[in-house]
Amino acid sequence: MSSQKTIFYPVYFVLIISVGFNIFLVYSGYLTLDYNTLAYITTCTTLKEKPLENSTILLIWFWPSGRQLGLNSCSAKFNIDGCHLTLDRELYDDAHGVLINHRNIKNDLSNLPTKPRPFFQKWIWMHFESPENTRRLDGLDNLFNVTLNYRRDADIGLREQFILKNEDTEDKIFPQVLDKKDKLVCWIVSHWNEKLERVAYFNELKKHIDIYALGRHFGSKVNNTQYKETLTRCKFYLSFENTNVHYDYITEKLFNPLTFGSVPVALGAPRYIYERFVPKDSFIHVKDFSSPQKLAEHLLSLDKNVDEYKKYFQWRKHFEIKLVDYPEEHACRACQYIRAKKDYQAFGNLSKWYWDAINDGI
Repeated sequence: MSSQKTIFYPVYFVLIISVGFNIFLVYSGYLTLDYNTLAYITTCTTLKEKPLENSTILLIWFWPSGRQLGLNSCSAKFNIDGCHLTLDRELYDDAHGVLINHRNIKNDLSNLPTKPRPFFQKWIWMHFESPENTRRLDGLDNLFNVTLNYRRDADIGLREQFILKNEDTEDKIFPQVLDKKDKLVCWIVSHWNEKLERVAYFNELKKHIDIYALGRHFGSKVNNTQYKETLTRCKFYLSFENTNVHYDYITEKLFNPLTFGSVPVALGAPRYIYERFVPKDSFIHVKDFSSPQKLAEHLLSLDKNVDEYKKYFQWRKHFEIKLVDYPEEHACRACQYIRAKKDYQAFGNLSKWYWDAINDGI
C-alpha cells in the first residue's frame, strides 16, 4: 500500500491566519463591522444569478433585519412575476429600482449610493415606524422617487387589512377560541417609557382590573408561539401604540389580537381613523370612556355577559385579516410597482410629508 504525503500550501496558512485575526479584531472592538454590512457581505455572494431577460431588477441596498431572501419569493409567495430581487450592488447601473430602508441610513447619508443615478432608476424610501420615533435626517428631500409606507397617501401603501372571505373559508379561531379563555386582560410590551401615554394609562388601568402583563419589561420574554397562545387565551388585549399624533399609524398591535381571537383595546389614533381600516364593532377604544376606571368597569361587565362579548367577533362571518409578510412582501410590492410604473416620477418634500403634522381633512 502506498502512502500519500499531505501537501500544505503556505497560502492556506496565510488565509487561515488572516481570517482568524480579523475575527479577533471584530470581537475585540478594534474593528467595527456594521450588521447590515455584514449581512450584505455574507448574502450577496449567493445572489449572483443573472437576471432573466425583461425582468425588473430591484436592488435592495439594505436588507431589513439582515435577513436573507429568496430570489423567487415574489412569484412563489405573492404571484408577482418578472421581478429579480438582489443584494448585488454590481447591478446598480442596471437596476430599475433601489430599495432603501430608512432605519439603516447613516446620519450623514454616507452609506447611500454614490454613483450617478441612471435616468430610468427609481429610489424607493421604505419605512414603517411612526414619525415620532424616527430620526429626521437632513438631505433626504429630492433623493427618493417613491414612498413605501403604512400611510394611505404613500405611493406604495402596505399594511395589514380586512379582506372579504370566501364563503367556504373555515374560521379556525371562532367559536373554539372561547373555550380557551382563562385570562381577562393581557399586554405584552418590551419598550417602556414613563413619558408615553400608554404607560400612564396602563398604570392607572391596573388599579381597577387585573392585567396579565408579559414581555421584556416585565421580565418574561415571549417567543412567537407563546405570543399567539397568549392572544388566544385572553379576552381582551391592550393594543396600545407608542404614538398617537400620526393618524395612520396602526400596527400589528391591533391586527394580531384580531387574527388570533382576542378583542383589542386600542390606544393611539382617534377612533374614526381606526374605523377606516377595521369594523367599528371589532375593537374597543379607550377614548370611548371618560377614565381608565370606566373602561375597566366595561371590560368586567363584558366578562360576565358572553352574548355581548361575542358581538365583537361578528365581523369574522364576512372578513378575514391579511397580514403582511415583512420584509419580503415589501420588496416584492416595490418591484411590482416600478415594473408597472414606467413614467417619470419625483418626490421633493419627504421631510415635510412624513414629519410635519397631517391635515386629515375631516
